Amino acid sequence: MTMTAVLALAVGVFLVRLAGPLMRSRINVSERTETLMKRGAIVVLAALVITGALFADGGFAGWALPAGVLVGGLLAWRRAPILVVVIAAAATTALLRLAGIA
Repeated sequence: MTMTAVLALAVGVFLVRLAGPLMRSRINVSERTETLMKRGAIVVLAALVITGALFADGGFAGWALPAGVLVGGLLAWRRAPILVVVIAAAATTALLRLAGIA
């Protein structure tokens, strides 16, 4: 990617991020719409996590990776420190792969 394209993308991202605070006072959004937008963001994030956990190289990632993501998710939900979450998820995936459960 050329430097011109990188700079154009950077300016575009900056303007999109700037538009939120600038337009907030001009656009009135109902409480219901705001709730739906927040839920929509959660759904998109969940979809990214699920596809990242289940698929790799165009196919099923095996059982070790989703198990590691599940362990990490449970620990994060229980508010464990981020270092514990990452190490436990990685260790779960690695141990399952070592045991032959790909």
